[in-house]
Amino acid sequence: MDKSPRGLLLAALLALMVAGCAAPTGIVDRLTDPEPETLLERAADQPPGEAAATRLEAADILARRGDEAQAFEVAESLDDSLLEDAQRVQWALLLSGLAYDLEDDTRVLQATRILDEDIRMESDDRNALRYRQGLSLGRLGEPLAASRALLRVQADTDNPVLNDDIWRQLTRLNRQELATLSEDPDALTAGWLEVIDLQRQSGGDITRFLDRLGAWRERNPNHPAARRPPSELTELRELRDQDVRRIAVLLPESGPLADVAEQIRRGLQARHMEAGNNGESTPQMTFIDASSGDLQALYAEANMVGAQVVIGPLDKDQVTELENRDSVPLPTLALNYGHGQRNNAEGLFQYGLSAEDEARQAARRAYLDGHRRSAVLIPDNDWGERVGNAFRHEWERQGGSVTSAVRYEPGGSVAGAVRPLLSVSGERAQLGNVDMLFLLALPSYARQVPPMLDYYYASNLPIYATSHLYEGRPQPRIDHDLDDVQFPDIPWLIPNAAVGGENAVPFFGSYMTLREDNDPALFKLNAMGVDAYELARRLPQLQAISGSEVQGATGILRAESDGRIYRELPWATFANGVPQLPLDLIHRNELMGNGVPQLRDPDSDNDSDNDSVFDDGRAR
Repeated sequence: MDKSPRGLLLAALLALMVAGCAAPTGIVDRLTDPEPETLLERAADQPPGEAAATRLEAADILARRGDEAQAFEVAESLDDSLLEDAQRVQWALLLSGLAYDLEDDTRVLQATRILDEDIRMESDDRNALRYRQGLSLGRLGEPLAASRALLRVQADTDNPVLNDDIWRQLTRLNRQELATLSEDPDALTAGWLEVIDLQRQSGGDITRFLDRLGAWRERNPNHPAARRPPSELTELRELRDQDVRRIAVLLPESGPLADVAEQIRRGLQARHMEAGNNGESTPQMTFIDASSGDLQALYAEANMVGAQVVIGPLDKDQVTELENRDSVPLPTLALNYGHGQRNNAEGLFQYGLSAEDEARQAARRAYLDGHRRSAVLIPDNDWGERVGNAFRHEWERQGGSVTSAVRYEPGGSVAGAVRPLLSVSGERAQLGNVDMLFLLALPSYARQVPPMLDYYYASNLPIYATSHLYEGRPQPRIDHDLDDVQFPDIPWLIPNAAVGGENAVPFFGSYMTLREDNDPALFKLNAMGVDAYELARRLPQLQAISGSEVQGATGILRAESDGRIYRELPWATFANGVPQLPLDLIHRNELMGNGVPQLRDPDSDNDSDNDSVFDDGRAR
């Protein structure tokens, strides 16, 4: 997880970096500190207000001695309402710094709630707290609220050191969120929005964007982004005149993957047409039949047509062959994931609609929502094992535990799976050791699970699922049993939940071209083709600039260190049988305003060899 470099948030907040465990303003270093253990023992016998101040002193000493974990435990557990105003500011600075370093963003936001109270504090302290608030909101996946917080700090300090953090959040905003931010903006925000607009209009045409950015800087010489452009934009200068002009697309025209390939081809062509209609410089695409499977011959043909980048192959075994090499002949965006745990080939990127990505996101979201003890219900096949393992590893990495797990027969009885999962006694589930359920299931099975939980008096058990329980079109009559189930999916299939409506989806022109009378499963593959086009034309940028992201039809896309493309998906909750924006840990209506978030207290079915292309566990 990204962290800004640590530094001191003192004086004029000149560096504007995360202060971490630095002693907050107002807590004076002593030549000889009392022992924290002594202070904590003393606090046990003091009146509540005095005891809170003593515990704060102990936490500060622990932090300055480098014992972050115990300092956090003491600061987090004390009742700040018992402190005087100046001490509460000190507590908020200390706890927010410790929590940020420990990646406990909910506690950062808890500490920074003080910003909404009528408490006097130094401007530097206020900006330090708001800066940490903005960074944590960004890590929690709330770029609009994060952007607002960071822009407020920059408006107060005029410090360009914030530019990278601001740019990172602004580039994650969808069109609706940008429109919200553009309502009556100040000069600082308006300038940033102009730069974002230049980037979006330029697509993957680096030279075009840099020319427009240069003209904007001349018109706005005093804007922080003009004085010191974000490092991602500075690094783009090295790629001037390296735009991708020719792409070879390796897709099979016959064989078991031909139908999948055709839908991906449709997406590629639709996005190519849309980019041209928008006045963007578009690469020439040459389609090469990859049915033969001879990679050496395919790359030779790609070289002959002058390709700078290759899209494909689609076959999982071919991708595996490539990932085991030291390098590939041309920068390559494979349309599947290899069998290996890591991609070893330099210049090879791998992109697909991975169910494992969704499982990991479910683990992170459930943990963020305050859950710690998970039940897991997955199909008894290779697909279930892969996806279940991905959930378990991410869940346990964060500190959660899987307390109950059942692998069900997809055609079997749902009751027969739920009873052992929830230790049903009589007709009542025993929920003492579980506080959420991770569900991997196709629609026909998934629709039976919530009613079965109701029957066993477990209707309040939160369910986190993958996109595979949703058929891709609103069907309130048959999906109403899924009400309150949370799941991620691609923006194109849940536009209302993802971006507030169809008009705000990424690559709207391609969306309109492809959506008519299209089966949702095929539409997903079309969306994959659209994003493959964008990723391929930006491969030089992905190779050169770590952390580059694409707002795609299939999610926010970024390359991991080994070249595998990671997708971050929006979330939806079924309400009246229709996917809607979820009411979750952070109430978005609060985030859209000037306040800080309100937080919950955190106390068939055989696997196919090529299933990761569009991974729902069904053979094709």
